[in-house]
Amino acid sequence: MSTPDPRALPREFLTHLYQAAVRRALPLHNTGAHLPRPPKGRTVVIGAGKAGGAMAQAVEALWPADAPLSGLVVTRYHHTPPRPAGLPARIEVVEASHPVPDAAGLAASQRILQLVQGLTADDLVLCLISGGGSALLTLPAEGLTLEDKQRINKALLASGANIGEMNCVRKHLSRIKGGRLAAACAPAQVVTLTISDVPGDDPSVIASGPTVPDATTCADALAILKRYRIELPAPVLAALEQGELETPKPGSPVFQGQPVHMIATPQQSLEAAAEAARAAGLNAYILSDEMEGESREVGKVHAALARAVAQRGQPFAKPCVILSGGETTVTVRPRVEGEARGRGGRAGEFCMGLALALQGQAGVWALAADTDGIDGMEENAGAWVEPATLARAQALGMKVERYLDRNDAYGFFQPLGDLVVTGPTHTNVNDFRALLVL
Repeated sequence: MSTPDPRALPREFLTHLYQAAVRRALPLHNTGAHLPRPPKGRTVVIGAGKAGGAMAQAVEALWPADAPLSGLVVTRYHHTPPRPAGLPARIEVVEASHPVPDAAGLAASQRILQLVQGLTADDLVLCLISGGGSALLTLPAEGLTLEDKQRINKALLASGANIGEMNCVRKHLSRIKGGRLAAACAPAQVVTLTISDVPGDDPSVIASGPTVPDATTCADALAILKRYRIELPAPVLAALEQGELETPKPGSPVFQGQPVHMIATPQQSLEAAAEAARAAGLNAYILSDEMEGESREVGKVHAALARAVAQRGQPFAKPCVILSGGETTVTVRPRVEGEARGRGGRAGEFCMGLALALQGQAGVWALAADTDGIDGMEENAGAWVEPATLARAQALGMKVERYLDRNDAYGFFQPLGDLVVTGPTHTNVNDFRALLVL
């Protein structure tokens, strides 16, 4: 397929870059080099995440046809890819809720723990981990109910806590995260294949690290819960305070000889998008794959940079594409009585902050989207911003500030026809942002 002309078709060109980033992270392209040889005994595949279904299919396609293979992977609702014709189903894929866990995720987690009981040193466990696994692989600690975990997850999501903080809490309130799943697999060999959706590509943060050691502590989790004023049932709070919910630590023999392979990362996807931009004759600059902070504020910073490039040709030479990734946050504002609930996610909030700060700057277009195809809990992946965004909104009687006040990116961009809708992509390397400056 030919590359869209960035000057004549800026939206289509930015979509082309997003697709290049997603394509680089698809499991089938990245799994083969990291698969071990079949063992003497059984091979059991387990896993969780938004890319879980596609990762399972990649293993099925690449594993020797005459070697035994079975297992269970849990992914988000509607994120199981269509099965290729002629590919036998050897790994069961089930679906559950994200970002707030549900009973289906609880049942899947219980079954996964059962599958790895009674294994021997001759057996192999392939663990397929991707972003979203923290919610999908849910097994509350003793004293916690599923309803408790749902409440705590909702509170964390609304608090503005970053992904490391959220997953520290999740690990200490779980019977399967934070290395506990690896401990349950012993004495079998465990090989973890993971797709990173976190800044820094730390495998202990991705899906709350079910098969890797955890350096955080009960005290860390307590401090985070206190910081964001999230309450726990009294017995669980006491267990945390006494260190009874501690996770397996670095140096534990549980993790010796258990390799972890990072098969796709945000940086690789940004580089693929940069390569596609350069192939179209544009300069391409990657700011970082580790950006964090409030989405709207990160949008304002990107706008300041794009305005400097558009107006003065500094610090980058135009025409160019400016790329970034990472995982920003949205602190949900208190809801005003009688006001409609805000809808949207990190990418949309970034775009509102960007549009407000750009103030219609000529020659700047942008796309921000989540690489899993879902921004927050709506059906869009993200949104577009163009020089006329604010003027078109004003013509409809909409002021972006009001929508920012109630975290309503979906409500702002939907009437403009500026939502980016891709459907599930079957991978997840987190936020993707591209600014085109002509």
